[in-house]
Amino acid sequence: MRQTPLVGAVGLAFFLSACGGSPAPPAPAPPTAAAPQPAPAGPQPAASVTAKEATSPLPTRPEAQYDARGRRDPFDPPSAREGSAGTSVASAKLTGIVQSAGSVLALVETPDGLGYILKPGDVLGDGRVIEIGRDNVVFSVAPRSGSTTSRVVLRLAGD
Repeated sequence: MRQTPLVGAVGLAFFLSACGGSPAPPAPAPPTAAAPQPAPAGPQPAASVTAKEATSPLPTRPEAQYDARGRRDPFDPPSAREGSAGTSVASAKLTGIVQSAGSVLALVETPDGLGYILKPGDVLGDGRVIEIGRDNVVFSVAPRSGSTTSRVVLRLAGD
């Protein structure tokens, strides 16, 4: 019984001795400054050229210019027609609906063979997904900006 506290005390002493570090080594002495050398009596043309180069100003770099030609502004939201230009909701085909615990996704295929995974609020061509049901997807379609919207319903093909 008395052996356990003794082993603990020895272990603690060993641990504390291992944590103690040796004192930090003394800082190195600063190097002594060398006495300046006297300048040679004869002229040195290389030294004068170096002095001229040292006093001449550095060449300046041309300022960088950004040219945004042909690129869209990354801070402007993409328009509804930009994502899938020329795609109309009426020509798309609903191929599936995926339901999970918290979300519903619609799998839509366009006539050109591209597939899209859409959720409510997403834009496909000229329409925006309003709701996704068990076997259908409802789009709000505005043929031109500012015109009245109509509802287009895509249904799953029957088996």
